[in-house]
Amino acid sequence: MAIITKKIKLSTKGDTDIINITTETATAVLSSGLKNGSVTVFVPGSTGSITTLEYEPGLVEDLKTYFEKIAPKKGEYQHNIRWKDGNGYSHVRASFLGPGITVPFVDNQMQLGRWQQIVFIDFDNRPRDREVIVQIIGE
Repeated sequence: MAIITKKIKLSTKGDTDIINITTETATAVLSSGLKNGSVTVFVPGSTGSITTLEYEPGLVEDLKTYFEKIAPKKGEYQHNIRWKDGNGYSHVRASFLGPGITVPFVDNQMQLGRWQQIVFIDFDNRPRDREVIVQIIGE
């Protein structure tokens, strides 16, 4: 069994910026030389998340709309009171989705559904340079 770690570098707009990273993740799996296994996609940090969705403009806007309803930017957050950085909502939103996912791959192909893409969501209140860790385990 082999373990290979790669990174995807992103520049984001912040503010619930949703970025499709399926192609970069699939490229990492293919270039690993491994045939079967699993790939974990993980973002270090507490204001970003990784999930899957049907990456199309309507759903992207729906997610932004409903995250605003669930954890509004102008809400009162103890985090903001303590740290005065204004991104309490970012931490709450990211905690709902979590920092990573694992996807199996067979014959070098991730086993995603037809309309399923891997996305990184930057919930922070400012643009950021981010690194997503892609760890491939298999044979």
